[in-house]
Amino acid sequence: MNHPVLSALLPVVLLIAMGFIASRVGWIRGPGTKDLSNLVFMLLTPALLFRTMSRVQVQSLNFSPIATYLVVVGLMYAVALAWRGWSRQTAVLALAATFSNTLMIGVPLVGLAYGDAGLVTLFTLISVHSLVLLTGATLVLELAVAREQGGRHQAPGMLAHTVFKAMRGAILHPVPLPILLGLAFAQTGWTIPEVVDRPLQLLGNAFGPLALVLVG
Repeated sequence: MNHPVLSALLPVVLLIAMGFIASRVGWIRGPGTKDLSNLVFMLLTPALLFRTMSRVQVQSLNFSPIATYLVVVGLMYAVALAWRGWSRQTAVLALAATFSNTLMIGVPLVGLAYGDAGLVTLFTLISVHSLVLLTGATLVLELAVAREQGGRHQAPGMLAHTVFKAMRGAILHPVPLPILLGLAFAQTGWTIPEVVDRPLQLLGNAFGPLALVLVG
């Protein structure tokens, strides 16, 4: 039970199981689940992400794990395309197979296993995760659609507009946006006032348990 993997993994599994049980016995129902999900994504998540990154200097970030992760994901995506054939269905399935749950499960698990240092690395990944994967998958999907239509490609302007919309949606989102804002705030050298920092800390601490219960 003292093994580092078990000590990090078991609490995650137990909280997910508790959420499953709460749903089965009717303690949490459909409408309530939606409201709790909104609470997690729109309030608890930004508080945790912004507060954590508001103390991080850019020069202290380690981009090697992020580069390794993206290379592996890119290879997996390419293998899926080659294995099933290049089509719009494969493009979507490959994205589903490679788009990992870095937030609801990843944050509590990495926090338990590696602490704040691990969360900083994870949040750095999360800040580009959707941008890289969704933009790349959108481009592949559009090219697959054109290929299935007999090579009739979209006009370059239309394709660029589609990719731009995917990039904008990946940045203007309750997950990457607070990370980028927190990192930008940290570079100013300012500190969050205690009267603001304390509520952000309490909200961030509530994220992990509630997110895992919702997964269940």
